[in-house]
Amino acid sequence: MVVRPTSMTNNAILGVGALQLSLGLPPDWDVRRAATLADARRQLNSHQVAVGLLLVREGDDADSLQALLAEYWTVRWIAVLPPAWPARAPWRQLLRDHCDDYHTWPLDPARLRHTLGHALGMAALRDHAPTPPIDAATLTGHSAAIQRLQRQIPKVAAASAPVLIWGESGSGKELAAQAVHAHSPRRKGPFVPINCGAIPAALIQSELFGHERGAFTGAARDRRGLIETAQGGSIFLDEIGDLPMELQANLLRFLQEKTIYRVGGTRSIAVDARVIAASHVNLAQAVQRGAFREDLYYRLNVLALDVPPLRERREDLLPLAEHFFDAFCHERAPRVRGFSSRAAQAIREHDWPGNVRELINRVRRAMVMAEGRLILPQDLGLDAARDPQVPLALDDVRTRAERDAVAASLQRAGRNITIAARDLGVSRMTLYRLLAKHGLGGQSHGRYTDGQSE
Repeated sequence: MVVRPTSMTNNAILGVGALQLSLGLPPDWDVRRAATLADARRQLNSHQVAVGLLLVREGDDADSLQALLAEYWTVRWIAVLPPAWPARAPWRQLLRDHCDDYHTWPLDPARLRHTLGHALGMAALRDHAPTPPIDAATLTGHSAAIQRLQRQIPKVAAASAPVLIWGESGSGKELAAQAVHAHSPRRKGPFVPINCGAIPAALIQSELFGHERGAFTGAARDRRGLIETAQGGSIFLDEIGDLPMELQANLLRFLQEKTIYRVGGTRSIAVDARVIAASHVNLAQAVQRGAFREDLYYRLNVLALDVPPLRERREDLLPLAEHFFDAFCHERAPRVRGFSSRAAQAIREHDWPGNVRELINRVRRAMVMAEGRLILPQDLGLDAARDPQVPLALDDVRTRAERDAVAASLQRAGRNITIAARDLGVSRMTLYRLLAKHGLGGQSHGRYTDGQSE
């Protein structure tokens, strides 16, 4: 049966079993029955189901039910089964991995009604609105930084001039480039991404511009370069700051004349492709260092976009984490249902130096490694983040401050014991004891000197 409160159209209860029960459910709940697993799948595919009720009897197969529950893992499942079955290994695993609660026969209708109502209430706390695809989600959010980028992309896309995207590694520069292409008049043409830092220097000219037959050993036939394959579309040059200086001149000629020469070729080839470039380094500073051509920089930097780092998108952190949890649900441990409040707090407090790529990797790892029903900070590798409502013990604060003071004093003293001890107002022997206490005297911390410095 499916039980759906009419006031909660995004939540429903699916009961699976051949029995006809009279549970005395509230009259505003819409009830449908699924007597078989095939019927249950039809109901699950046609309704937004929040809570499932399994009515298990002799002859039912644990493996078949495991497969159903694993497939529809977002449903909050409640099982009703014979009294001795929770002690059996396959059923114990099913209850542990997939069920929020269970009852045993004979049923107590009042208790079951309470369980169903509680499960529906918990399900109502979760937003069941459909989430966008993973790539689109990375550039969606409510933070001011990402909304500014969202407003800029359609404006930039409408023009035909080159685009230069800046952003930290892992922040989503390629996704911004794809969005520019998707909103542009060239959207029906190809989008050709090239990582300039990943192609060996000896091959990059041939890869970008192509080559003629016989241009070098092994060139058995003519070959189009990646720029040519972007005809009518957009070419995305990621990490363009890694492009060798000699190739920068060739790229500049293409931007100016819209023509290329293949390696070993003597004729120019016209290519109609928009260039979108990206870099995680400041190209203006690279120009000052002589590592990037000034004329190429100004040719590229016509329309500029900045992709904000994740630390500037605090409001988007938890929605993104939950989206990636859903996007990679096929990888999760069966019992894992979501993030604990402590994990959510740790996500909000972390600085995310690796940006969206780091968030995805931490969430995927936690989904596999978590041992409970909810992901904890240590599953994310963020166990250093503490709940602000759980203060550090006084001894912990004192120990940490002492260690930091010793380390800072040694750094100022150039690792000279005598000078550091004088700076701290302790004897040299006391300082040696502090080094041993805090583990600062090992090989990994370098060699200290004793006595006065020259």
